[in-house]
Amino acid sequence: MIRIKKGFVLRKVCGENVIMGEGLRAINFGRLLALNDTAAWLWEQAKEMGDFTVEALADKLCEEFEVQADVALADATEIVDEWKKAGVTE
Repeated sequence: MIRIKKGFVLRKVCGENVIMGEGLRAINFGRLLALNDTAAWLWEQAKEMGDFTVEALADKLCEEFEVQADVALADATEIVDEWKKAGVTE
């Protein structure tokens, strides 16, 4: 199971979706992570779920958008991998 780390939030900054740290996380993170609209939507879904899997996010994509399961899984995997590299998930 994957979880978004506490202290990270999605905000709109100058029309862009960005993940940023709050409080001490902001100091330690020291940057912004820009997300496209789909990635921002998935972030909100992941936050709502608490603990999640890439497969669960792919299922959400299939429910919300007209996308094939294999494409949704590939997209969700790519996005979650970016979050892991940025250190915003655990």
